[in-house]
Amino acid sequence: MPKSDKENIPSHIAIIMDGNRRWARFHDLPDIKGHEKGAETLEKVVEAAEKLGVKTVTVYALSTENIQERAKREVLGLFNLIRKGYTSKLKKMIQKGVSVTILGEIEGLPLTVKKIVNQIKKTYIKNESIKLNIALNYGGKKELVKALKEIVKTGIDIKRINEQLIEKHLYTNGQPDPELLIRTGGRSRLSNFLLWQTAYSEFYFTTVLWPDFDKKELKKAIDWYQAQKRNFGK
Repeated sequence: MPKSDKENIPSHIAIIMDGNRRWARFHDLPDIKGHEKGAETLEKVVEAAEKLGVKTVTVYALSTENIQERAKREVLGLFNLIRKGYTSKLKKMIQKGVSVTILGEIEGLPLTVKKIVNQIKKTYIKNESIKLNIALNYGGKKELVKALKEIVKTGIDIKRINEQLIEKHLYTNGQPDPELLIRTGGRSRLSNFLLWQTAYSEFYFTTVLWPDFDKKELKKAIDWYQAQKRNFGK
C-alpha cells in the first residue's frame, strides 16, 4: 500500500458507520453486541485519524429514521449503550483532547441522553487534539428545514438569503465541509446524512462492516481520496 501524502490529508472525514447488526448476526450474536463492537471501533478510528492529521471526524450514530422505524427494544438498547459509552469511552476520549459535539434534534432524545449531551456541552477542552461530531437523532432533510425555519423567523429579506446564511443555521456552523465521506457495510447511498455539507465530498464505499473497520482500512480510504482529482465542478 502506498504511503499517504501527509500534505493532502483530508481535514474533515464523515463516516456512515454501517454494518453493526450484520456483523453481530454473522457471529451469531445479539444485534446490540454489534453496536458495542462498533463503539469500540469508533474509539480506535478517531485515535488513528488524529495521528494521521485529520482535524474533524463526523459520524452517523443514530438517524431520526432509526428511532422511528427500528424495534423499540433495539432503540432502547442503543440509548443504553450511549449512556454506558459516555462513561467508559467518551469521557476518556475527552480527557485526551477529543472535542465532542452532538448534531441532531436533542429534544427528541430520552432525558438520560439529553443530560449527557448537556454535560458534553459544558466540557472545556484545554488542548484539542481532534473534533468528533456525533450525529444523533439526525436527518439531513430535517436539518435543512430547521435552518430555513430559523431564517424565516428573522424576517430577513429574501434577497439576502444565500449559501453562507443557510450554513450559519446548520448543526455544523463554523466547521469546514467534509472532504471525504466513508460508508462501510457495502451500501452506496447517503441515507439522509449531511446532504448540504457533502455537496463536493469524495465518496468512499467499502464492503467492510463497521466493527471490522480499523486503522488500515482508514488509511486505505485516505490513500484512495488522495488519488482523486478534485475539481469542484470546474
